[in-house]
Amino acid sequence: MHATPSHHDVVIMGGGLGGLTLALQLKRRFPEIDVLVLERRDHPVPHAAHKVGESSVEIGAHYFDTVLGLKTHMHGAQLRKFGFRFFFSEGRRDIDQVTEIGASRYLSVPSYQIDRGIFENYLAEEATRAGVRFIDGALVRRIALAEDARTPHRVEWTREGETHAVHARWLVDACGRAGLLKRKLGLAQPNAHVCNAVWFRVGARITIDHWSDSEAWRARCEPQARWLSTNHLVGTGYWVWLIPLASGSHSVGIVADPRQHPLESMDSFDKAMAWLRTWQPRLFDELDGKRHLLQDFAFFRDFSYGCKQVFSGQRWALTGEAGLFLDPFYSPGSDFIAMSNTYITDLIGHDRAGRSVEARARLYDQIYHSFYESTLALYTDQYALFGDPEVLPVKVIWDYTYYWGVLSQIFFQQRLTDLALLGSLREELQHCQRLNFAMQDFLRAWSKKSAKRNPAVMLDQAALPWFADLNRSLGDPLDDAAFQARMRASAEQLHALAGEILQRAGGERLGPDSQALRAALAERSGPAPPARGAAPMLFAQA
Repeated sequence: MHATPSHHDVVIMGGGLGGLTLALQLKRRFPEIDVLVLERRDHPVPHAAHKVGESSVEIGAHYFDTVLGLKTHMHGAQLRKFGFRFFFSEGRRDIDQVTEIGASRYLSVPSYQIDRGIFENYLAEEATRAGVRFIDGALVRRIALAEDARTPHRVEWTREGETHAVHARWLVDACGRAGLLKRKLGLAQPNAHVCNAVWFRVGARITIDHWSDSEAWRARCEPQARWLSTNHLVGTGYWVWLIPLASGSHSVGIVADPRQHPLESMDSFDKAMAWLRTWQPRLFDELDGKRHLLQDFAFFRDFSYGCKQVFSGQRWALTGEAGLFLDPFYSPGSDFIAMSNTYITDLIGHDRAGRSVEARARLYDQIYHSFYESTLALYTDQYALFGDPEVLPVKVIWDYTYYWGVLSQIFFQQRLTDLALLGSLREELQHCQRLNFAMQDFLRAWSKKSAKRNPAVMLDQAALPWFADLNRSLGDPLDDAAFQARMRASAEQLHALAGEILQRAGGERLGPDSQALRAALAERSGPAPPARGAAPMLFAQA
């Protein structure tokens, strides 16, 4: 062991997506800061079959291309995502004869399909160019947290058989599910969402556009490039993802509620293929002749979990999957990295300025967990309705209105750490959260009674002017007053949408199942559901 440990302002344990983006964010905010990143894997890492989690949505995409300034790489080395797309194709080969949810054109704000190997190699190079000390092949062996405000944290690690020690003012765990700090401090916390996933990559493009010879079906989208979407093949209790990678490979995953589809029915490639033959036969046909192109196969049992605390006034923090993980549906992983890294960067900034961070860390932890609880509600006990062509399209519209109207506005407008401004909107934010909780319960109840009609139609999100405009509005520059007005308008929009959903579902016939939603709507006056003949917020009923 080296006799004198080196000292660093920040030591980040883990040089994957969360750790490297944090290092870059810190360097952009504080060019002189001394950051050490310890990464267990050797670099460069392989393309395609490196890590799961390739799809990004608006917050994560904005974090990468704008906050971190990586737009050139995102546009040149990754794929622009053609939104999210859903097909109610359970047991079907005729993809053009089922209900499709998606946008017929690109919406305003970009998101990306990310080859994690290409991206993490690039992030490591960028961090090194920015002055971050990046050490690969480093295995953390021991952590000793500081006992007081003046004492540094100590980390011992090994590389190529040699032991090293470093001191750090701040210590951040970004090592993923290994959860070094989480285990040390007993922070692990289960949640109520029980779900499993299997995934694999194949070294070939899966061009879903070629699954039909119908020119009319292909022409519904411009460009005719559905393959660039995160495609979801959905059924009761599960969804299958198809995500293209810039390296030419394609990522395929099955995510399922074990109450309908046990992990044991799909926990090897051969089992997964047999499962697809039954539940998504058109994808099976596509993959059956590509078995020799299989690049990897992996699975997670019970992948969703919480964490009792992720930010501490004692100058430590957790980011990414080292802290908590929700679900791959809607791809929130990079969003939560963006938010946690922004909070960590701000806490380090306050500490560098000589200010106490105890109270601020507690508040950031509360807000971050509130975002987690709100997002968790989108998944918990909701997989049974994923095969419902009548209810899932409504859920997707609701979930994205909540996401773009509330959480995305806060992040895009750089108000995540503005405690005074968020405090002035506390009533609106809490109302939106209560509406969301009630809506998720209502959607679940509605699906139990819906007819589940599956007509051959495309429910085009780009054809809903208010929805496309909500996406576009993320790029608006807003001062404090305009931001407050925007958030209040978002609350009113959610209120109006909830009323229309209640009306669409026939809330009266759902009886007690609609009471919680009605109570949430009654908390405050707001726009009434649109009258018959008024411009609706939802798709016209098929």
